[in-house]
Amino acid sequence: MGRLANENPPKLKTFDRFGRRIDEVEFHSAYHQLMRLGLESGVSGAAWTAGQAGHTLHASLLYLMTQADAGTVCPMSMTYAVVPALGAEPAVAAEWVPRVTSGRYDPRFIPAAEKTGATMGMAMTEKQGGSDVRANTTRAHALGTGEYELIGHKWFCSAPMSDAFLTLAYAEGGLTCFLVPRWRPDGTRNAIRIMRLKDKLGDRSNASSEIEYHGAWARRVGEEGRGIRTIIDMVQGTRLDCIAGSAAGMRAALTQAAWHTRHRTAFQRQLADQPAMRGVLADLALEVEAATALMIRIASAFDAAQAGDEREAAFARLATPIAKY
Repeated sequence: MGRLANENPPKLKTFDRFGRRIDEVEFHSAYHQLMRLGLESGVSGAAWTAGQAGHTLHASLLYLMTQADAGTVCPMSMTYAVVPALGAEPAVAAEWVPRVTSGRYDPRFIPAAEKTGATMGMAMTEKQGGSDVRANTTRAHALGTGEYELIGHKWFCSAPMSDAFLTLAYAEGGLTCFLVPRWRPDGTRNAIRIMRLKDKLGDRSNASSEIEYHGAWARRVGEEGRGIRTIIDMVQGTRLDCIAGSAAGMRAALTQAAWHTRHRTAFQRQLADQPAMRGVLADLALEVEAATALMIRIASAFDAAQAGDEREAAFARLATPIAKY
């Protein structure tokens, strides 16, 4: 399925046959099968529903899924990681956390309230600033209590068919975090325009896009002016998944190398029996084991932190970006 999903990348449908703007992305059936397998196995929800060792279970499941296809793991990762950030706004969390932890995959493009489960994306960076999000220019205009209208753009928005996104925009009080759903409360499509899909070297099963907000309806998450502090809780979770995904990629490469050397002959011997090659494979295996052990250690720190261990919380806060780097 991973091969099929990557050989048949997503397609952007900007307009329908009547010329109406729809901004939808179509995926191959293999993509949907992988998403269903991952979400229903607990990749996104297990950390929050499994009790003890939930983050370790999450990282282990993601480690396995990545070896089948890294692209579909991206929206699963963001759906997992969004939960702590949503906690900055209890009313938003009460509405969205049950959806993103449901363990159900519902790809229908309809309002999230009508679905059995939801996925979440993230859109932070802009053309002029990149990772320097304080250079962002997207503006948020207050409409009422906790509701805003966004005008601006995002240079990188992964998984644009997610049901909602966490994004950053400048409100009156400074750079602020917002939840932007694909549908407005009145049941109409939100003003999120998908300008194009990125033509990527890898990760081709997943759509990465450039988007614009043309008066998109949004809900504030956290206080005005504390957008980076709010969204960093989501970023921290995706960093753990970068560690798990990297270890998974290493293991997949080792597996393929081991298989190839068992089925390739040179100088009347299998490559796997050649002393120099055995040394190379042994070195690779050690690095894979080390990366996997590091992943499990940091995931266990997430579990301990969730249980209230301040020392492990501090370790996770420092070790996660270091290991991801």
